[in-house]
Amino acid sequence: MLSVFDAGSSKGLRHFLYGATAETLEQLQARLLAKFPQARIVGSYAPPFRKLSTQEETDIADRLNRSGADIIWVGLSSPKQELWMARMRDSLEASMLIGVGAAFDFHAGLKRQAPRFIQRSGFEWAFRLLCEPRRLWRRYALVVPTFISLTAFQRLGLRKFPIEDAVFGSSAPKAAAAKV
Repeated sequence: MLSVFDAGSSKGLRHFLYGATAETLEQLQARLLAKFPQARIVGSYAPPFRKLSTQEETDIADRLNRSGADIIWVGLSSPKQELWMARMRDSLEASMLIGVGAAFDFHAGLKRQAPRFIQRSGFEWAFRLLCEPRRLWRRYALVVPTFISLTAFQRLGLRKFPIEDAVFGSSAPKAAAAKV
Protein backbone atom coordinates (compact mmCIF):
# COMPACT_ATOMS: atom_id res chain seq x y z
CA MET A 1 0.00 0.00 0.00
CA LEU A 2 2.75 2.44 0.94
CA SER A 3 4.71 1.65 -2.23
CA VAL A 4 1.67 2.39 -4.40
CA PHE A 5 1.02 5.65 -2.54
CA ASP A 6 4.67 6.61 -3.04
CA ALA A 7 4.72 5.78 -6.75
CA GLY A 8 1.26 7.24 -7.33
CA SER A 9 2.05 10.62 -5.76
CA SER A 10 4.03 11.81 -8.76
CA LYS A 11 1.49 10.36 -11.19
CA GLY A 12 -1.52 12.01 -9.57
CA LEU A 13 -3.32 8.78 -8.70
CA ARG A 14 -6.55 9.36 -6.81
CA HIS A 15 -7.15 7.11 -3.79
CA PHE A 16 -10.33 6.27 -1.88
CA LEU A 17 -10.19 4.54 1.52
CA TYR A 18 -13.13 2.19 2.22
CA GLY A 19 -13.51 0.27 5.46
CA ALA A 20 -12.56 0.34 9.15
CA THR A 21 -14.01 3.06 11.39
CA ALA A 22 -14.26 6.82 10.84
CA GLU A 23 -11.59 7.36 13.52
CA THR A 24 -9.21 4.86 11.90
CA LEU A 25 -9.75 6.44 8.48
CA GLU A 26 -9.07 9.90 9.89
CA GLN A 27 -5.77 8.77 11.46
CA LEU A 28 -4.82 6.78 8.37
CA GLN A 29 -5.43 9.70 6.05
CA ALA A 30 -3.43 12.06 8.27
CA ARG A 31 -0.47 9.67 8.42
CA LEU A 32 -0.54 8.93 4.68
CA LEU A 33 -0.60 12.63 3.83
CA ALA A 34 2.23 13.33 6.30
CA LYS A 35 4.33 10.64 4.61
CA PHE A 36 3.19 11.41 1.04
CA PRO A 37 2.17 15.11 0.90
CA GLN A 38 1.44 14.94 -2.84
CA ALA A 39 -0.95 11.99 -2.46
CA ARG A 40 -4.49 12.61 -3.64
CA ILE A 41 -6.95 11.01 -1.24
CA VAL A 42 -10.33 11.83 -2.76
CA GLY A 43 -12.49 10.31 -0.07
CA SER A 44 -13.04 7.77 2.63
CA TYR A 45 -16.00 5.87 3.98
CA ALA A 46 -16.47 3.68 7.06
CA PRO A 47 -19.36 1.32 6.27
CA PRO A 48 -21.61 0.07 9.06
CA PHE A 49 -20.67 -3.23 10.71
CA ARG A 50 -23.58 -5.12 9.18
CA LYS A 51 -24.77 -6.36 5.80
CA LEU A 52 -25.55 -3.45 3.48
CA SER A 53 -28.91 -3.14 1.78
CA THR A 54 -29.12 -3.03 -2.01
CA GLN A 55 -29.91 0.68 -1.84
CA GLU A 56 -26.91 1.33 0.42
CA GLU A 57 -24.62 -0.49 -2.00
CA THR A 58 -26.02 1.57 -4.87
CA ASP A 59 -25.46 4.79 -2.91
CA ILE A 60 -21.92 3.75 -2.00
CA ALA A 61 -21.13 2.89 -5.62
CA ASP A 62 -22.39 6.34 -6.66
CA ARG A 63 -20.26 8.01 -3.99
CA LEU A 64 -17.15 6.06 -4.99
CA ASN A 65 -17.69 6.79 -8.68
CA ARG A 66 -18.29 10.51 -8.06
CA SER A 67 -14.97 10.66 -6.18
CA GLY A 68 -13.07 9.90 -9.39
CA ALA A 69 -10.83 7.44 -7.54
CA ASP A 70 -8.34 5.45 -9.57
CA ILE A 71 -7.77 3.04 -6.66
CA ILE A 72 -10.22 2.00 -3.98
CA TRP A 73 -8.41 0.58 -0.96
CA VAL A 74 -10.68 -1.84 0.88
CA GLY A 75 -9.83 -2.42 4.54
CA LEU A 76 -12.53 -4.72 5.83
CA SER A 77 -11.42 -8.24 6.71
CA SER A 78 -11.15 -11.54 4.92
CA PRO A 79 -13.27 -12.84 3.35
CA LYS A 80 -15.65 -9.86 3.75
CA GLN A 81 -13.50 -7.52 1.64
CA GLU A 82 -13.02 -10.03 -1.18
CA LEU A 83 -16.75 -10.75 -1.32
CA TRP A 84 -17.54 -7.02 -1.29
CA MET A 85 -15.05 -6.31 -4.11
CA ALA A 86 -16.40 -9.18 -6.25
CA ARG A 87 -19.99 -8.02 -5.69
CA MET A 88 -19.25 -4.33 -6.37
CA ARG A 89 -16.68 -4.61 -9.19
CA ASP A 90 -19.14 -4.12 -12.04
CA SER A 91 -20.70 -1.06 -10.33
CA LEU A 92 -17.43 0.79 -9.84
CA GLU A 93 -15.41 2.86 -12.31
CA ALA A 94 -12.10 2.78 -10.43
CA SER A 95 -9.30 0.96 -12.24
CA MET A 96 -8.38 -1.05 -9.16
CA LEU A 97 -9.92 -2.37 -6.00
CA ILE A 98 -7.26 -3.52 -3.57
CA GLY A 99 -8.12 -5.46 -0.42
CA VAL A 100 -5.64 -4.65 2.32
CA GLY A 101 -7.27 -6.08 5.45
CA ALA A 102 -5.50 -4.85 8.56
CA ALA A 103 -3.20 -2.47 6.66
CA PHE A 104 -5.49 0.43 7.58
CA ASP A 105 -4.89 -0.29 11.27
CA PHE A 106 -1.15 -0.80 10.74
CA HIS A 107 -0.61 2.39 8.75
CA ALA A 108 -2.90 4.42 11.03
CA GLY A 109 -0.61 3.38 13.89
CA LEU A 110 -3.32 1.48 15.76
CA LYS A 111 -1.88 -2.03 15.53
CA ARG A 112 1.67 -3.29 15.54
CA GLN A 113 2.83 -4.85 12.29
CA ALA A 114 5.12 -7.87 12.22
CA PRO A 115 8.85 -7.19 11.84
CA ARG A 116 10.03 -7.14 8.23
CA PHE A 117 11.76 -10.56 8.43
CA ILE A 118 8.51 -12.18 9.61
CA GLN A 119 6.54 -10.46 6.84
CA ARG A 120 9.00 -11.78 4.24
CA SER A 121 8.93 -15.30 5.69
CA GLY A 122 5.20 -15.72 5.03
CA PHE A 123 4.43 -16.09 8.72
CA GLU A 124 2.86 -12.72 9.41
CA TRP A 125 -0.36 -14.60 10.13
CA ALA A 126 1.40 -16.33 13.06
CA PHE A 127 2.58 -12.99 14.45
CA ARG A 128 -0.95 -11.59 14.19
CA LEU A 129 -2.38 -14.70 15.85
CA LEU A 130 0.01 -14.24 18.78
CA CYS A 131 -1.01 -10.56 19.05
CA GLU A 132 -4.78 -11.18 18.83
CA PRO A 133 -5.45 -14.85 19.69
CA ARG A 134 -9.06 -14.44 20.86
CA ARG A 135 -10.11 -12.60 17.72
CA LEU A 136 -8.17 -14.57 15.12
CA TRP A 137 -7.86 -18.18 16.29
CA ARG A 138 -11.12 -19.39 14.69
CA ARG A 139 -10.35 -17.75 11.36
CA TYR A 140 -6.81 -19.09 11.21
CA ALA A 141 -7.81 -22.57 12.43
CA LEU A 142 -9.87 -22.86 9.24
CA VAL A 143 -8.02 -20.66 6.76
CA VAL A 144 -4.39 -21.71 7.27
CA PRO A 145 -4.85 -25.50 6.87
CA THR A 146 -7.22 -24.95 3.94
CA PHE A 147 -4.74 -22.62 2.21
CA ILE A 148 -1.83 -25.03 2.75
CA SER A 149 -3.87 -27.97 1.42
CA LEU A 150 -5.14 -26.13 -1.66
CA THR A 151 -1.67 -24.77 -2.41
CA ALA A 152 -0.21 -28.28 -2.18
CA PHE A 153 -2.94 -29.68 -4.46
CA GLN A 154 -2.28 -26.98 -7.04
CA ARG A 155 1.51 -27.39 -6.92
CA LEU A 156 1.20 -31.16 -7.28
CA GLY A 157 -1.08 -30.69 -10.30
CA LEU A 158 -4.01 -32.36 -8.55
CA ARG A 159 -6.21 -29.28 -8.72
CA LYS A 160 -6.31 -26.09 -10.80
CA PHE A 161 -7.84 -22.79 -9.74
CA PRO A 162 -8.35 -20.52 -12.76
CA ILE A 163 -8.86 -16.89 -11.75
CA GLU A 164 -12.09 -16.63 -13.74
CA ASP A 165 -13.67 -19.45 -11.72
CA ALA A 166 -12.45 -18.07 -8.40
CA VAL A 167 -13.71 -14.54 -8.98
CA PHE A 168 -16.66 -14.85 -11.33
CA GLY A 169 -17.81 -18.46 -11.08
CA SER A 170 -17.26 -21.08 -13.75
CA SER A 171 -20.11 -19.85 -15.95
CA ALA A 172 -18.89 -16.24 -16.16
CA PRO A 173 -17.83 -14.93 -19.56
CA LYS A 174 -14.07 -14.65 -20.10
CA ALA A 175 -14.39 -10.95 -20.93
CA ALA A 176 -15.46 -10.25 -17.35
CA ALA A 177 -12.10 -11.52 -16.11
CA ALA A 178 -10.39 -8.63 -17.86
CA LYS A 179 -11.81 -6.27 -15.22
CA VAL A 180 -9.80 -8.01 -12.48
